[in-house]
Amino acid sequence: MKIVIAIIKPFKLDEVREALTGAGIEGVTASEVRGFGRQKGQTEIYRGAEYEVNFLPKVRLEVVLADDKVEAACEAIRSAANTEKIGDGKIFVLPVESAIRIRTGETDEAAL
Repeated sequence: MKIVIAIIKPFKLDEVREALTGAGIEGVTASEVRGFGRQKGQTEIYRGAEYEVNFLPKVRLEVVLADDKVEAACEAIRSAANTEKIGDGKIFVLPVESAIRIRTGETDEAAL
C-alpha cells in the first residue's frame, strides 16, 4: 500500500476529485493548507496598500491506495491539477505499513 499526498491549487480541487473518481479511486482526504515553493509568495493589494503574502493557500490531498492503483491516481491528479504555471503543486508517494478500518477491524487493503 502507498499514500499519495498531493499539494494543489485550491480552485483545482473539484477537477482533481472528479479525475480520481473517474479513475476508480475512492476515499480522499482534503485539507486547506498554506505554503510556498519556488514562487516564494506573491504581492497583493488590500484597500490600496500593497503587501506581500509569503504563504499561499493550497489544498493537501491524501489518498491511501493499493500499489496497483498508484500510477493511475498520480496521473489523474497530475493531469487535472496542471495549469502549466508555477505553483501547480507536487505529488508525493510514500509507503504505508498498515491500515485498519475502525468500524469493522478490517486490515490493510481490505480496510481501504
